[in-house]
Amino acid sequence: MAAEDARFYEHFGVDFKGLLRAAIELVSTGEIQSGGSTITMQVAKNYFLSRDRTFIRKFNEILLALQIERELSKERILELYLNKIYLGNRAYGIAAAAQVYYDKPVTDLSLAQMAMLAGLPKAPSAYNPLANPERAHIRRNWILGRMRDLGYITEDAYALASSAPLTASYNAADTEVDADFVAEMARTEMVQRFGDKTYTDGYKVTLTVDSKKQQQATLALRNGLEAYDRRHGFRGPIGQIDESDLQPEKLEDLIANYPRVEALIPAVVTQVSDESGEVELFARTLGKTTMPFETMTWARRYKTENLTGPKPEKPSDVVAKGDVIYVKPSADPALEAMDGAPPATDDNNGQIRTIDIRKVGLAQVPRAEGALISLDADTGAIEALTGGYSFSQSKYNRAMQAKRQPGSNFKPFLYLAALESGMTPATIYNDAPIVFDDEAQGTSWRPENSSGRFEGPTRLRKALYQSRNLVSVRLLRDLGIQATLDYLEQLKIPTADMQKDLSLSLGSGLLTPMEVARGYAVMANGGYDVEPFLIQSISDVNNEEIFSAPEVIICDKNCEDIEQETEMTEEAPRRSVRIARRLADERSVYLMHSIMKDVITRGTGRRALTLGRSDLAGKTGTTNEQRDTWFSGFNHDIATTTWVGFDQPAPLGRREFGASTALPIWIDYMEVALEGTPASHMPRPNGIVNVRIDPETGKRAHPGQDGIFELFKEEDAPPPLDPRDESGNGSNGNGDDLSRQIF
Repeated sequence: MAAEDARFYEHFGVDFKGLLRAAIELVSTGEIQSGGSTITMQVAKNYFLSRDRTFIRKFNEILLALQIERELSKERILELYLNKIYLGNRAYGIAAAAQVYYDKPVTDLSLAQMAMLAGLPKAPSAYNPLANPERAHIRRNWILGRMRDLGYITEDAYALASSAPLTASYNAADTEVDADFVAEMARTEMVQRFGDKTYTDGYKVTLTVDSKKQQQATLALRNGLEAYDRRHGFRGPIGQIDESDLQPEKLEDLIANYPRVEALIPAVVTQVSDESGEVELFARTLGKTTMPFETMTWARRYKTENLTGPKPEKPSDVVAKGDVIYVKPSADPALEAMDGAPPATDDNNGQIRTIDIRKVGLAQVPRAEGALISLDADTGAIEALTGGYSFSQSKYNRAMQAKRQPGSNFKPFLYLAALESGMTPATIYNDAPIVFDDEAQGTSWRPENSSGRFEGPTRLRKALYQSRNLVSVRLLRDLGIQATLDYLEQLKIPTADMQKDLSLSLGSGLLTPMEVARGYAVMANGGYDVEPFLIQSISDVNNEEIFSAPEVIICDKNCEDIEQETEMTEEAPRRSVRIARRLADERSVYLMHSIMKDVITRGTGRRALTLGRSDLAGKTGTTNEQRDTWFSGFNHDIATTTWVGFDQPAPLGRREFGASTALPIWIDYMEVALEGTPASHMPRPNGIVNVRIDPETGKRAHPGQDGIFELFKEEDAPPPLDPRDESGNGSNGNGDDLSRQIF
C-alpha cells in the first residue's frame, strides 16, 4: 500500500486526490510521477480490461472499481490484487515472485525483500533487481521511506532494511529440454481454450513430446545449419571495438551490447598471435579465453553462396584485434567447431566431459533456417518439433508456418496415385527430354533432371529412387492434373496452393513442413488418416484431469459401427475416440514402402545407410536453384521431415541438395529417436506377389534370361509368357503402350 495506494482503506475504489495529483503532474511536467490508479482500479484493469492507454478504458476502470468496492471487502480486493499482478520473470502474484526472486514462501521474506517485491508492479522491467539492480535498490529504499513516514515501520526497522544488501537471484525451475517452439505452440493452444485464465488458474499441461527426442531434434537442426553455414565461409565479425577501448574495466560493458544466441557467445578479440596460433578473447559470461587456430580453418572468406576465398593459413587471415565475433565453448574446440557436436557428451565411461571455457571455437549465427517434425505414425502425436535455429532470435515457427515448395519430396504422393490407378513399380516411362510450348505466352518449358542426364526407358521404381524429373512430368500428364489433385484431397494433403499445371509433378506447389510430415505419416502407417496433435492431457489446479487427447482407433471397415459403440461406452470419465479411417490402398502403400526403401539403399538417400537399419524409407527433395531442400523418411512407427532454406527464398548454393543439407539433420535425429527400437516394417498385405521380370521392359523374364524380382498387386502382375513366344516379349498387361515408352 505504501508503494501503490496509501489511502486504500479510506477511499471507495477511486482516490480523487490521487487522480488530481496525477493530472497536475501530467500538465506541469509532461509525465505522471506518482500515478493515479488505486489498487481497486488495478484489480479492475487486470481482471476485466485491456492495457490500452485511452480515456475510455480509464473511465471504464473507474466504474468497475466503484462496483467492485460495493461487492467485495477490502481484504478480498487486496487478495485479488496480490495474486494477479505481474512482477517480471514470468511471476504472476506475490507468492510466485517470492519463489522466483528469493526461493522462499512469502512468510519467510525479510522486510527488505518484501519492499523489493512491492516496487515491481509499477514497472517490472525497469525496477527488476536482476536486470537493473541499481534502480531496484533506489525504488526499494523509497518504499521503505514511505512505510516509515506512514507509520508502518519504525525508524530502526527502516535503517536496518534500507542498508540490507540486494539478495535477489533467479530461482525458477531450470529448463530441462530445448523446446521453445513446442512450448509456444502449447501456450497458444491453451490461450485459445481458456483465455487469460491460462496464466492464473494453475493448469498442468502434459505434451506428447518425448524429451530425449526433442533435445536431439533441437541439437540436430542447429548442428546441421551450422555445418551448412561453415561450408559457405566466414562472413566476418559482427562488430568492431576501437583498440583504445580494449581495457579490462570496459570490456564487460562493451560486450554486453551483443546478444548471446543459444550456445554461441559474443567475444571481442584482444590479441592475435600468428606465432602461437592462438587468439586471445574476452567473452561474455566467460571472461578471458583463447581460441586455437584449428577451430578457424573452415573460415574461408564468404563471397557468395557459391564462392569463398582461399583457406586461411594463420589466425590473422580470419580475425583482427577489436573484432567482435561469436565463439562456442567446448571440451574439444577443434572437433566441435568443425563438426558442430554438442559441447558435452557421454564418454565411453559414462562420464560427462567438462567444458574447458579457457578455449573456444570460432562460430557464427547461421543465415539459413530449417525445421524438423517427428510424428507417431499411428496416432499423429508430435514426438519432436523445432521451427528454427533459435526461438530467441526469431519466433517464426517454420515447421508450422513456412509454406515452401517440397520439390521431389512431393513425388511419393504422385507415385502413390499412379499405383492406385493400376500402374506398377515395373511400368516403363521414358526418361528423355521434353518441351512444352505455350503459344499464348510465347514461352517454352523444358524440365530437366538435376544431373542433366537422361536414362531412356525407366521403370517407375528406378525413376523414383533416382528422382528422375522427366518421368514424373510424363506420369502426371497420364494421370491427369485434376485427378491427381483429387487424390491429394483424398489423402488430406492441402491443394489450395498447388500448381494446376505439369510443374506440380516436380513439387512446385506450397506445403508447410508439418503438412509434408503428416502426408508421410499416412504412408508410414499403411495408409490411415493422421491428425497431428501436441497436448496429451490437461489437469486443473486440483490435479484433476479435464482434458485427454482422443484415443486413436485404426479402422478399415464398419467405422460407423465402431463410432456408435464408443459413444455408448459407460466408462466414466469416458475418453473421447478418434477413428483413423483408411485413405490409401494398403497394397499400394506397401509397394511405396518397398520403392522408398530403395531411395536409401541405392538412391539419393544412401547416406542414411549409416544408421544400419533395414526398415527405413524416405525421399530427398530439392527445388529449382536449391532454394528449398528436404528429406522425409519413416519406418512403420515414426515419420520425420526436415527442411532447410532461407526465410526469404534464395539459392542455398549449387552444391547443396536435400541429401547434403536436410538428410544429415534427419540422420542425426533418427539415430537417437530409433535407438534401442527393433526394426519396424509394414506387414505384407494379402494380394502382393513377387514376379521375376526383365528389368529393361518390365515384362516377365523368359527362362534363362537375367532378371530381377519385382513386387506387384496380384491383378496387375505381368501375365505368364506365351509358350509360343520364345523371346518372352509378350504384353506385360500393365497398360503400357508404345507412345508412353517413346514420348
